[in-house]
Order: sequence, then structure tokens, then C-alpha cells
Amino acid sequence: MEFPSALCAESSLVEFEVMFNARFSAVSAGFFVEADRLVGTTRKFAAAGCKTVRVTGSEDRSRADETRARLLEAAVVAFAERGFHGSTTRDITSIAGLSTAAIYVHHRSKEELLYQVSRGGHQNTLERIQAAIASSDDPVDQLIAVMREFAIHHARAHTVARVINYELAALSPEHQREIKAIRHVIDAEMRQLIERGVAAGAFDNPDPHMAAVALLSLGIDLARWYREDGPLSPEEIGDYYVDLALRIVGART
Repeated sequence: MEFPSALCAESSLVEFEVMFNARFSAVSAGFFVEADRLVGTTRKFAAAGCKTVRVTGSEDRSRADETRARLLEAAVVAFAERGFHGSTTRDITSIAGLSTAAIYVHHRSKEELLYQVSRGGHQNTLERIQAAIASSDDPVDQLIAVMREFAIHHARAHTVARVINYELAALSPEHQREIKAIRHVIDAEMRQLIERGVAAGAFDNPDPHMAAVALLSLGIDLARWYREDGPLSPEEIGDYYVDLALRIVGART
């Protein structure tokens, strides 16, 4: 969809409604993918000369839930475009189409917004990994499912993934500890999967810990370089990463 400059000519406040199909939740997979689409939409409006984008959710949200969701979505846009420290609360509320004071009604601070996005994103990733592992009893099939899901998810939600992985240092010490605890569980799930494969004779790898670090790093780094207009789809990247993962763990064929 194109957004001609005439769209913004009559008002400095442009109201653009992004209607999600599912009710918003902080750990919803839909939120993280839709937030990525919102970043692209915001860039198109900015190119057309629009000063503000107002984002609204589905009709079944309560007013408070809708406002909180709009602020989270706007925070992702701002942090992705300007970085956490380069973004102001005015930037976030302007993107959300709200008054500057609104942010403090629903969130204690800009850091609180980053924390909510980061916690939801990390919890969502952990649940995806656990579901992939639970899909089979065979370590090889488990690894294939985990790597495919991990790579595809990080490609589709690359903007949010970039924010939550590269802005960790901006979190308060308390929030950092909580996020690091979730990351520790993610690391353990991958390491233990590889260890089970080695014990079963399915994998030949001398250091499951380092293998797990390498595999997780592959997926996380997708957020840095992936672009929707690139030569590979998320599914194609997922298939390639599966092949890399099997080679890294020394899968016996």
C-alpha cells in the first residue's frame, strides 16, 4: 500500500488503524510479528510527511488494554528506529497518538516499556522452544523442530528480536536479572537437548554447551541482518539453519 503525501495534507495528526486478528497479550506471537509490520508502516507514513501515527487495536480490547498495547507497539517502533537511549517518552506517545502524560498512567517509565517487550519476547521464545522439543521423543527430530521454529520466528519478528536482544543493557538491574533467568532456561533447553542426543548416540559433539551457544547465536543474529526484501524467505532460512545445526552437533546419518 502506498501512502501519498496528500494523505497527510489536512492534518498534522494522522490516524492509522492497525487491526489485529487476535486479542493482544504481551506474549502473543501475533504481537511480535505485527509490531514488525508496524515499523514498516511507520516508515512509509514518515516518508509521506506524516507527523504522527495513531495505532488502535481490535474492538474487543478494553480501553486500558488498548492503550497499553498501543504504547508497547509504539515503543518497539521508537526503540527500533532510534535505540532505547535515543528515544524519548514524547517519541513513543507521539507514535501511539497519545498525550505525553499517558505513558505514566499505564507504565511507570520508558524502561518499564522495554522490560514488558523484552519479557514477553523472551517468554514467547522459550515457549516455542519447549513446544518444539515436546513435538517428538527423538533428539534429531527435536533439534530440527527447534532450529526451524527458532530461525523462522526470529526472521518474522526480527525488529522486536533486535530490540530485546540488543537493548538488554538499558534494563534496570532487577529487570536484567529476570530476563537473564529466562535466557538461562532457553540456553539450558538447547544444551540438554544436545546432551540427550550425544547420550543416545544420535550426535557426536564434544562440547554440548558451546554447540548450544553457537546454535542460539545463529538465530539471534538473524535479527541483525534479516530484511523482508532479501533473497531468502524465513522458511528457506529455517531449512538452511536446520542443516547447519545438524552439522554443528555432528548428527549421525
